[in-house]
Amino acid sequence: MAIFYQEDKKIITINTACSTYQMMIDKYGALLHLYYGKRIKGDAEHLLAYLDRGFSGNPVEAGGDRTYSYDVLPQEYPTLGTGDFRNTALNLRNSDGSECCRLKYVSHSITDGKYALEGLPAVYAKEGAQTLEIVLADEVADVQVKLLYGVLEAEDIITRSAVITNRGKGSITLEKAGSANLDFLYGDYDLISFYGRHALERNFQRSRIGHSGTVFGSRRGTSSHQYSPAVVIAEKDANETAGNCYGMLFVYSGNFMFEAEKDQFGLTRAIMGLQSDLFHYHLEAGEAFTVPETILTFSGEGFSGISKRYHRCIRNHICRGPYQNRVRPVLINSWEAAYFDFDGNTIFELAKDAAELGIDMVVMDDGWFGKRDDDNSGLGDWVVNEEKLGCTLKELIEKVNSVGVKFGIWIEPEMISEDSELYRKHPDWAMKIPQRSPVYGRNQLVLDFTRKEVRDYIFDSICAVLDQGNIEYVKWDMNRSITDVFSVERPQGNVTHDYVLGVYEFLEKLISRYPKLLIEGCSGGGGRFDAGMLYYTPQIWCSDNTDAVNRLKIQYGTSFFYPVSTMGAHVSAVPNHQTGRTVSLNTRGVIAMSGTFGYELDTKKLSEEEKEAVRVQTARFKVYADLIQTGDYYRLSSPFADTFTAWQFVSEDRKRTLVSVVLTEIEGNPEVHYVRLRGLEPEKIYIEKQSGREYGGQVLMEAGIRIPVEFGEYQAYQMEFVMKQA
Repeated sequence: MAIFYQEDKKIITINTACSTYQMMIDKYGALLHLYYGKRIKGDAEHLLAYLDRGFSGNPVEAGGDRTYSYDVLPQEYPTLGTGDFRNTALNLRNSDGSECCRLKYVSHSITDGKYALEGLPAVYAKEGAQTLEIVLADEVADVQVKLLYGVLEAEDIITRSAVITNRGKGSITLEKAGSANLDFLYGDYDLISFYGRHALERNFQRSRIGHSGTVFGSRRGTSSHQYSPAVVIAEKDANETAGNCYGMLFVYSGNFMFEAEKDQFGLTRAIMGLQSDLFHYHLEAGEAFTVPETILTFSGEGFSGISKRYHRCIRNHICRGPYQNRVRPVLINSWEAAYFDFDGNTIFELAKDAAELGIDMVVMDDGWFGKRDDDNSGLGDWVVNEEKLGCTLKELIEKVNSVGVKFGIWIEPEMISEDSELYRKHPDWAMKIPQRSPVYGRNQLVLDFTRKEVRDYIFDSICAVLDQGNIEYVKWDMNRSITDVFSVERPQGNVTHDYVLGVYEFLEKLISRYPKLLIEGCSGGGGRFDAGMLYYTPQIWCSDNTDAVNRLKIQYGTSFFYPVSTMGAHVSAVPNHQTGRTVSLNTRGVIAMSGTFGYELDTKKLSEEEKEAVRVQTARFKVYADLIQTGDYYRLSSPFADTFTAWQFVSEDRKRTLVSVVLTEIEGNPEVHYVRLRGLEPEKIYIEKQSGREYGGQVLMEAGIRIPVEFGEYQAYQMEFVMKQA
């Protein structure tokens, strides 16, 4: 049993394979946090300290006991209005205008299975899971809060969510809602976060959590290019392979906020939840609000342990559908091959070349619909432009399939152009603030996906396209941030969250109607790369930046939480369209193989020598694909700190491993570089397939291997090792 309750001490303990999470209901009904870390036996109640602290107020239930204050105690779900002046997980405005919520324990229950969240993505488990539900209530406000804890014991995963219900007669407004709070009684911690911008997402950043608060998140309507809704909280000496660290991953695709600070007495508090800006969620009597889920995990083996747990959780308990654990087709996308300048013959010729090169699928990107020869018009008019294609969509798909190639298509359902038939008929469907000029992004506006009639119209339009032929893949894009947040139909403080719920509803309907369809998420590349989208789209275009060297950093940062199988990565043309950099085809291929793998170039511009190299490359990827898709992933060096970037895939049975290395700096009279492998059986012998040389597993992990020294910039190498059979 993963969850158990000690009646005498009122202590609830959650155990996973390697961790323990513990809390206590105290004598005043407060839910206090005791411990989270390596698995322990016994309880940690003795860690709580009660001292008279100046300017830390005392609740009335404590009577004259000035040593009891919520301002200094570790808590499971801190709220505003209790005398706790630190960051809080919940703040609500009552019907009388006051901002106060004082929650007390009511009951709890432990059940088998993992809870689900209505209308929201969440971790799921068919077996090996339990749910802890703790009911708290504020009797004065007549508000109930259900804290939900999902436990996947074998996977070392604990999830957290909260359901807030207005049980009173008047309306209330949620001003802030978090799903997870972690209080660490003592210790020095670093915060590892991932910042960026369009075309350079998820850069690794490590900073100390100090007495000044750290707050970041997104106000853009999506999880954003700028900040990832995922953090690692690490003890100060923790590194890739050693030390205690904690992960917090928000399963949500909209505005979010993370807060961390060390308080006046050395307690460190971290909160993950919804962004409080643009969020004032109105609840009428009887209505409930569900806070999106946060996935927690603990590792005593450094960052690598965190990543391994999240990779397995996302692959097996977030991603769904036939492509959940299936190798994805190698595809070529028309965007960097032709941009808007194509017709049906262009796509067919690309498909014929793909067939000859071992590529499985061709994707027709932006420009196939309505009046759409550039990015200034046509969005919302999801009608095939047969005049531009020179044929029907059905005919084009059949021609592509006739040469043994699958067909995919690009869509951007959430957007509308002012120069479109849809906007001329329904200008009120676009998000705009009355009497104000809109703020444009890519010269387009955002459709109000909080409105059912808008979603239904776009859904029917998209389905009418998908029903025209054997479309096996959709790239779902979203190419701007949301400004002008306004809806004609609902309280304005509800709009940002209800928009995301509308997107989720649309996606759920789409995958229900087309269960075999592979959907790749995208928002200008990595602007909505999060666990929420992966619940509906098992892969996401990692970045609009296809420069191989830049991708080393982007994919490195992404790998801390997300498995390689979810990262859309392609070989693109050189000089690269984003940076102008020229990198060898081999190096571009090695880097793209740390993702779903595909191509983003004009095959007509390839030489015969390059075409042969692509044939070899696609064949090589297909040999490695299962290992890359499902193997354990190890970061062997950092592109932010080292002169080479190395990473490794190891099969679950440890019989096979693939090591990839890219040299990012070249010098005259260079040093020799070495890299230690990981995850092997130390007593076994491994054969490097290209050379046939034998190595001991322990030797590879402790002594390492030498990286070749060759002339030329950005050299790349792949080495496959297999366990020698007895």
